[in-house]
Amino acid sequence: MGERKSGLAATIAVAIVVLIGVSIALLAFDPRTTGADALRTGGLAAGSVVAMYALWLNDRRRRVEEKRQELETQRQELDRQRYALEQQRQALEDRRTDQDRDRAADERFARAVELLGNAADQVRVGAMHALAGLARNNPEYTQTVLDVLCSYLRRPFDHPKWTPSADLPAQSDQWPEIGPEQERERHVRQTAQRLIRDLLPGTADPDPGSYDLDLTRAWLERFNLSDRVVGRIAAYRCRFRHTTNLNRAVFHGPVHFRDSIFLGRIRAEDVRFREKLELHGIATHGPCGFERARFGGDVDFRRATCRKGVYFDGAVCEAALDLRHTQFLGGVDLHFADPAPVAQLEDLEISGQSRLPAGWQVPGTATRG
Repeated sequence: MGERKSGLAATIAVAIVVLIGVSIALLAFDPRTTGADALRTGGLAAGSVVAMYALWLNDRRRRVEEKRQELETQRQELDRQRYALEQQRQALEDRRTDQDRDRAADERFARAVELLGNAADQVRVGAMHALAGLARNNPEYTQTVLDVLCSYLRRPFDHPKWTPSADLPAQSDQWPEIGPEQERERHVRQTAQRLIRDLLPGTADPDPGSYDLDLTRAWLERFNLSDRVVGRIAAYRCRFRHTTNLNRAVFHGPVHFRDSIFLGRIRAEDVRFREKLELHGIATHGPCGFERARFGGDVDFRRATCRKGVYFDGAVCEAALDLRHTQFLGGVDLHFADPAPVAQLEDLEISGQSRLPAGWQVPGTATRG
């Protein structure tokens, strides 16, 4: 500001000097020039000096503004680079945090799996709860934890109460003596079953995923998947004690119960099987209820032996129903919702009251409408 004032003052002084000098020079060297003409010409010369100063000042201001804009652009570029570096640093920090969390989760998982082999039942139960907590906090572990819990249930297990009463020794209606270790293991396995159900998404969830279960040769008690969404189930040659509850469940993959034994009842009302249901060779000792179930794939009921009633009242079968060589020894209600499925009935045996769709004829059976 001071420099600008001093420059302006010098310009005015120079303009005055020019004004006076030009006027005097014209009067001295041109006798024809009047005082007014000399003064006017001197004024023009002085004005030119002021105009030149104004032009110089404007050019200087323009250069200063351009420099300021250049510096502002450089500052913005530096800010952008600094922001990009901060973003990269944050991404690296997040990645390191994720790696630390994954490493901690892996260590926690490995430790819990190791504890499943501990001799103390309370330690095994604690390990199962630790695995379930890991799956809840890290959904990507859910299928792996379910596989581990199913693997535990597939371990060899023998318990007298899984013996059908018909197979008890002659003249005995009581199970053999049960040791405390067997009872403790039974309770541990019940914990595994309960945690499996808790980890599966519910049918009321807004966007449920689907997880697979492999329970081949497992011995299960009060197996409960009611109101759960499941992918594929492989339960070959399993043994189920007490009620097996599948009410209102949704199965997105094939369900295999081939050659399994059900010592209690099966409850599968309002269940949805989107793909094949395999009941080939099963043996049931309690009632089986499939009322209002929906079968989206084939139903393989071949060579099954059902000692109590089996009920399909109101069920919808959208594919083929195979009942060849099946024994319904306690009666059966096969009154499906219209239209009735296409069924294979060769060597089907029904004892007791039965209710069959119109047009089905099974020799030697008593039917009711």
